[in-house]
Amino acid sequence: MKKLIVTLLLLFSYQIYAQILTPKEQSKVIDEILNERLNYLLPFLMDKSDIDMWVIISREYNEDPVIRTMLPANWFAARRRTILVFYRNKKENTLEKLAVARYDIGKTIKSAWDKTKFPNQWDAVVDIIKKRNPKKIGLNYSEHFGIADGLTHNDYKAFTQKLPKIYTKRIVSAQNLAISWIETRTKREQVIYRQLVEITHKMISEAFSSKVITPGITTTDDVEWWLRQKIVKMGLQTWFHPTIDMQRSSLPLKNFINSFAKRKKSQLILPGDLLHCDFGITYLRLNSDCQEHAYVLKPNENKVPIYLVNAFKKGNQLQDIFTNYFILGKTGNEILEKSLNEAKNKGLKPAIYSHPLGYYGHSQWVCGINKMACPLTAIIL
Repeated sequence: MKKLIVTLLLLFSYQIYAQILTPKEQSKVIDEILNERLNYLLPFLMDKSDIDMWVIISREYNEDPVIRTMLPANWFAARRRTILVFYRNKKENTLEKLAVARYDIGKTIKSAWDKTKFPNQWDAVVDIIKKRNPKKIGLNYSEHFGIADGLTHNDYKAFTQKLPKIYTKRIVSAQNLAISWIETRTKREQVIYRQLVEITHKMISEAFSSKVITPGITTTDDVEWWLRQKIVKMGLQTWFHPTIDMQRSSLPLKNFINSFAKRKKSQLILPGDLLHCDFGITYLRLNSDCQEHAYVLKPNENKVPIYLVNAFKKGNQLQDIFTNYFILGKTGNEILEKSLNEAKNKGLKPAIYSHPLGYYGHSQWVCGINKMACPLTAIIL
């Protein structure tokens, strides 16, 4: 979840970065985590969603959002048409992980397509289904959740035309299973997430320093592109272009939309400006999204003006109110309503926005929230 209120920074110094793994080292960690998720997390999620067979169908460069999170580190896309079949036998406590594809997919998902016996890929899928006789066949379609709606119309039509009617009646939406897979973080991922956020904050700290910003010379656009270049230099990626915007006491105070979304593309940074950034990186397939502020000291100043200090105290008060309502089983709307009401009763003028993070920067928001440090939300429906 995006951090709502963050520490006010002064423009003076930056910190040393933690070690970032090489691409080869990253691939090892990614595959280890993926294998752990497939072997230990997925059986639990399938049991919880009451789906004993999950069929994920995707074509090259038109990937289902779920299958993108199941490919090994050295796969950048599905190959031709890639079909995954997960079959959970709860009675025997087994999970088969099969690929109706020409290759094994990593070390965990084994190829189950004998092209000499089944030249047609769909016939191979149907054979797997007949032999296992699942009670429910989960497919990735959903009215409301894009991440769980990765099955294309053509693939759905081709699959169901080949599938005997006795099994088409067992097809169900895998919406809850897909969302649970995307949203749930393992313990190892939670540890890595803290490192990811730490790296992000240190990059912001460097960007908001005299190393990068010279008042009267540097523009907000310059800082944005410095961050982009820094990401490349560090061997990282970003899931969105950084935003640096600014408020100036001599200018009329505008609302959030005008100050942030409809701001001028490039503004000269001057002493007395309050800078704001929206910045996130991608590392080990996880995404961060952090916002911070920095005040540019005037020549006669050595600390942040008291009015800004007080404003941030109120902002942090609102953040505490909001996070205190993070209770497992509560819906987002319930948490929002209670937070707004309490903040108003305490004399604040609240505005709350948030979104979940994980394998996608804008991931899926559901009804269960676990009370832990954001963005390490491990949510289970």
